Amino acid sequence: MSPRWEPDPDIRRGNHVICNLHAHLVFVTKCRREVFNAEILARCEAIRRDVCESFGAQLQEFNGEGDHVRLLVHYPPKIALSKLVNSLKGVSSRYLRAEYTGRINRTGTGSVFWSPSYFASSCGGTPLSTVKDYTDSQKRPA
Repeated sequence: MSPRWEPDPDIRRGNHVICNLHAHLVFVTKCRREVFNAEILARCEAIRRDVCESFGAQLQEFNGEGDHVRLLVHYPPKIALSKLVNSLKGVSSRYLRAEYTGRINRTGTGSVFWSPSYFASSCGGTPLSTVKDYTDSQKRPA
């Protein structure tokens, strides 16, 4: 069978769309406080996986250090990335603050766990220069 017809698990198919959307997300704790250890990171990953599943997205990669976490999320086009981010930050903040009250309170983050900002980048696919060259090479009708 031709490689063209082999299904690619990363490509999502809907009634009117075929897409492959990935986002690299970085969330930083308030004032970059060193909150995370291995146990809290593992719990944070589990919470993030549940949130992504509820949105119809997939958490493909997760890791972090003491003051931030990084995610690679594969999501459908019907989801506004900002809504997914809001839910990922809000739900994880509520659960982590409730489950690790002593450790989080000692770091001095107050009533806020995450910094209000975040980093988001689209990733995967063809480099922009290749897309630009391909678009420029199209034969425009006269």
